[in-house]
Amino acid sequence: MLGRVSDGEGSSGEPSIDVLFARTAGGDRAAFGELYDRTAPRVFGLVRRILVDAAQAEEVTQDVFLEVWQQAARFDASRGAAVAWLLTIAHRRAVDRVRSAQASAERDLRAGIRELATPAEDVEERVELSVEHERVSAALGELSEAQRTALAMAYYEGKSQSEIADALELPLGTVKTRLRDGMIRLRHLLGVTS
Repeated sequence: MLGRVSDGEGSSGEPSIDVLFARTAGGDRAAFGELYDRTAPRVFGLVRRILVDAAQAEEVTQDVFLEVWQQAARFDASRGAAVAWLLTIAHRRAVDRVRSAQASAERDLRAGIRELATPAEDVEERVELSVEHERVSAALGELSEAQRTALAMAYYEGKSQSEIADALELPLGTVKTRLRDGMIRLRHLLGVTS
């Protein structure tokens, strides 16, 4: 039955969620598929209640199951049920997404306030911004074309990772990797330490 989550064996003799986790930890793709089929509706529901936006909830749910596939071996059945571990990951990822969005909005607000509060005659600040712009432009020139394109779409055009993947006709994971690697390289080139 789709959406049913049980730690015990079902009346039809299907394996428990804990058993599916153990098999998934061993690399069993079929067990992971069944685990997904039986738990995805519940995970999506939890994430959707936190994020509200269905598209973001789908993206976070995908990230949750990717993490489960990669980290299933870390699950310790002696510390709790597999479903609890899965829902904890989902809750944590959803809350992280909310916090990230709030932090981004606050940064944008602070930047907007700073722009309004800055007099246009502030030559020193304009020079600093110009120098910083040149540094960033030079650093962007050191990135691969693929990384530069993905970063430009994300930061200059304001596109989400999913929108970039659609526009470039690439898998979402590839876009995420390009963005992450590009940001790491930019930090290194610009000497950012934190």
